[in-house]
Amino acid sequence: MTDPTEEDVTMTFKEDPETVARTLRHALVGDDLPDSFTLLGREWSLHRGVWPSTLSAATEVLASMVPYPEGGSFLEVGCGTGVIAVTAALSGCTSVTALDINEKAIANTVANAERHGVSDRVRALHSDMYTALAPTDRFDTIFWNVPWTYVEDGYALSTDLHTAVFDPGYRGQARYLAGAHEHLADGGRLLLGTADLGDRERLDAVAEQTGLRVELLRSVRRIEEVRVMEYYMLELHPK
Repeated sequence: MTDPTEEDVTMTFKEDPETVARTLRHALVGDDLPDSFTLLGREWSLHRGVWPSTLSAATEVLASMVPYPEGGSFLEVGCGTGVIAVTAALSGCTSVTALDINEKAIANTVANAERHGVSDRVRALHSDMYTALAPTDRFDTIFWNVPWTYVEDGYALSTDLHTAVFDPGYRGQARYLAGAHEHLADGGRLLLGTADLGDRERLDAVAEQTGLRVELLRSVRRIEEVRVMEYYMLELHPK
């Protein structure tokens, strides 16, 4: 575990979109995928058509890095299998809302909330970013493990799973930052989880356009199958 300065964070490692697309196809139709997996010392249900949380260390690492607001409310955008949303409830959050554009991910999150006995504290909503929230919904912490792989505007997102790893032109991250203020409680925290596959310079520019600055809270380096990956927990502040 390291805590580098901002100057150490480059986030410029390039990933071939076609290689990622092959992984997505396997996640959609691979007959060898199990119905459950073990992560963070717990067993989790996995529904076909949802990004498996163990294809990389991202979910495990970021779930361990999030500063959950104990006794407070937590919003996760892009909940996937629901590991982080459920972990938030198990970590003392009294109210957790999980959003995802993929309806299969919502069903998967509901199943895992039931599996771990936190259905009373976790609601999962099918949502394109914040659209399913009421105008009065406010949260002490908002978090998104964003799609890291940068592709240009116009890149075809042909399945729901493509939105889990591709963010054409970082338009999704721009919407996340621009809309968060409407749902942050007073003194609330806006967090973003990413990795060295991201484009930090572009992210900084997106934040600048929404009147925010990016602060590195923590980084974690993990040795994975292909290479060493570095994960980042970022916090956004008004300028």
